[in-house]
Amino acid sequence: MLGFRRTPVNHPDPAAPRRLATPRSVVVVGGGIAGVAAALVLAERGAAVTLLESNAELGGRVSAWTDSLADGQRFEMERGFHAFFRQYYNLRALMRRIDPSLARLTPVTDYPLLGPDGAVESFAGLPKLPIVNLISLIRRSSSMSLRDALRVDNTLGQAMMAYDPVATYAKYDQQSAHEFLNRLGFPPRARQMLFDVFSHSFFNPEAEFSAAELMMMFHFYFIGNPEGIVFDVLDGPFSTRLWQPMQRHLEQLGVQIELGVAATRITRDREHMQVHTNAATLAADAVVLAPHLPGLQRIVADSPGLGDSRWRAAIAGQSVTNAFAVWRLWLDRPCAPARAAFVGTTGLGLLDNISLFHLFEDESRAWAARTGGSVVELHAYALPPGLDDEAIKADLLATLHHLYPETRAARIVEQRFLIRQDCPAFRPGEAALRPRVSTPEPGLLLAGDCVHTDFPTALMERAAATGMLAANVLLRRWGAAEEPLWSVVPRGLLARVVHRKSARSA
Repeated sequence: MLGFRRTPVNHPDPAAPRRLATPRSVVVVGGGIAGVAAALVLAERGAAVTLLESNAELGGRVSAWTDSLADGQRFEMERGFHAFFRQYYNLRALMRRIDPSLARLTPVTDYPLLGPDGAVESFAGLPKLPIVNLISLIRRSSSMSLRDALRVDNTLGQAMMAYDPVATYAKYDQQSAHEFLNRLGFPPRARQMLFDVFSHSFFNPEAEFSAAELMMMFHFYFIGNPEGIVFDVLDGPFSTRLWQPMQRHLEQLGVQIELGVAATRITRDREHMQVHTNAATLAADAVVLAPHLPGLQRIVADSPGLGDSRWRAAIAGQSVTNAFAVWRLWLDRPCAPARAAFVGTTGLGLLDNISLFHLFEDESRAWAARTGGSVVELHAYALPPGLDDEAIKADLLATLHHLYPETRAARIVEQRFLIRQDCPAFRPGEAALRPRVSTPEPGLLLAGDCVHTDFPTALMERAAATGMLAANVLLRRWGAAEEPLWSVVPRGLLARVVHRKSARSA
């Protein structure tokens, strides 16, 4: 397929022993995807792993917790749906430990994008072959024609097709995505429908999002992706479908899981790393730090002997992006039968996504069947600062009523509203300062979606990949077999041509 295929990130030594020859102990801080990935790989190789999670359940920012409706019906609440794209190779490898055939994932055949004045874009039925998929999308697009595409700035258009993990960041990280897209010259409607919604999907406003990061994301999800742009979703809550089975699996591997235990600081003696918690002090040969970014910053700030001054300043200088809102509504009547399970929206107020949970999640489907209602979730990403909850709700509800008129007369039977602000920012000019898996502190590794990788990754896949990378650093050091990692092709189709030409002209 023109070189577009699943690509190995590393090449584990086939002669390396599967299990550690010498007993080793590791404390993993953070029970989200990154921490669980690190803990699982290390435990499979025979390490004695203790996994600390400050919340009462595993999952981190992809967790679910038990709540009750007014009628006493229990349900699992989450921070919003998550799309499992098919190029999430490392996350899927993690999930196969508990679900070998990935039977808990349900395919989504389309993810329509809705815009002003009835504008619609669809990803259904696009070819999987990169470049061909882009041409097919443009040919059938209602917001862009092939003639429009040919008017796009040729140099910048080539840059989109020439993603390189080094050259792209060197040339474009100082620009914002907003500046880059302005210069690119897409027709305003096409830009709104195809790029604005794309930027917001990573929780970052365009004006504060690195152009290089945007190009990496576009390569990872579209230009370099041989799996197609549609995705899968879990057919039930994250707790019952992922985290409870994963917890049992980790415990069977011997992982000691400590829930409700927060790491506060890390010190070192001559022989061991020491993790201080709100309950005890744990000694280990190595530590993998995998909390969310604010948690990482707190631990490093309270561990003055950790790392060097440059690394500590880089950690302290990271920031979270704008807040996002999740509003789940239990309505007393159904949505129209032709509605898609998910739609993205753009140019329609604060709303970025409508998810109809009763179309894919077992709990919501059962509630809708029992009551005749529907379960609708509204998302707003990269919220402007200063808005109060009621203003956000009013804006979201007005757009829902506009797009889905059948909901105007619906009564809200139950609702849950969440505002969170803990997702990493990818601001212009900061790529070189972003944390890496390895640190200046011997025996200390980092993992999470705020951690940079040298190959294309994003969101949940970046969390899984960095957790496995952290485990691999230790396994390589200790002489055991590494975990294989995979990604989309690391460079764009035009990368060699474009960057060779740039080097000659320089």
